[in-house]
Amino acid sequence: MLDIRKDVILAPFTTFRIGGPAKFFVEVKNRDEISEALGFAKENSLKVFIMGGGSNLLVSDDGFDGLVIKIANAGCSVSGNKMECGAGLMLSDAVRAAAENGLSGMEWMSGIPGTVGGAIYGNAGAYGGSMSDVVESVELIEIGKDGAYSAKTRICENSSCGFGYRSSVFKKGETGIIFSAVLVLEKGNAEEIHAKVLEIIEKRKTIHPSGYSAGSVFQNPVVDDMELIERFEKETGAKTKDKKIPAGWLIMEAGLTGKKIGGVEVSEKHSNFIVNPRNGKAQDVIMLTSIIKQKVREEFHIQLREEIRYVGF
Repeated sequence: MLDIRKDVILAPFTTFRIGGPAKFFVEVKNRDEISEALGFAKENSLKVFIMGGGSNLLVSDDGFDGLVIKIANAGCSVSGNKMECGAGLMLSDAVRAAAENGLSGMEWMSGIPGTVGGAIYGNAGAYGGSMSDVVESVELIEIGKDGAYSAKTRICENSSCGFGYRSSVFKKGETGIIFSAVLVLEKGNAEEIHAKVLEIIEKRKTIHPSGYSAGSVFQNPVVDDMELIERFEKETGAKTKDKKIPAGWLIMEAGLTGKKIGGVEVSEKHSNFIVNPRNGKAQDVIMLTSIIKQKVREEFHIQLREEIRYVGF
């Protein structure tokens, strides 16, 4: 019997540590539990939100008026150069398992919070790598349009996942719950892989802020203004790829680094991070992101788009 709880505060389940109560909340570890949870939602006419590791989320101060299903299947098995991972497996555990088995290809995700399922959903990426590079297939639990559990699973091959920049077919409205995935990696030297993992973790510590945040708030925009691209490359010494300029640089150039609203602020360390050092509220974040978008639009005629997901608004 599932432990479906009422009025559970969601803030502790998010990396932002922001968010009000879910009307109902349950953690599920297998298909039968997912079936039971979805059946409960249907019987009670509840909206459903699927939660992974709670990163890249901003939950409303009013919470979520429905059932939050937290995916907690965290299994992992290795066969040859392939890893089968439960959607609830933390990325840090996936990286560790790969390194211990001498498998390379996941080092880029070292230090990224969240789960395998969430990373697939948003096609997470860093340092030139992304989930689309390593996913062979995704196992989905199908949900009917009426929210009914169909008792069917479906395998979605990489070519059908619609992966794009921080996007996938799942993020665009594919009706199904990511339950597991098969990742294809490359055989390598375990010591070298472990050293690379530590190197990336240390690099993240120097670049990314510590404390509570949802990760990068905005996607890096594609820019057609060649003068702005040249200015960025000259000032930073970095080269743009696909005409993308880091959102953090634009926010910094707009003079918003350190900008505070209520309990949250634009990080002094990385301007595309909003940090929550003083028990901030979701409305603080909404106001601050609105100011950022308006200022960047006025300064550079660029419309920033959020990478974080809004829940309960």
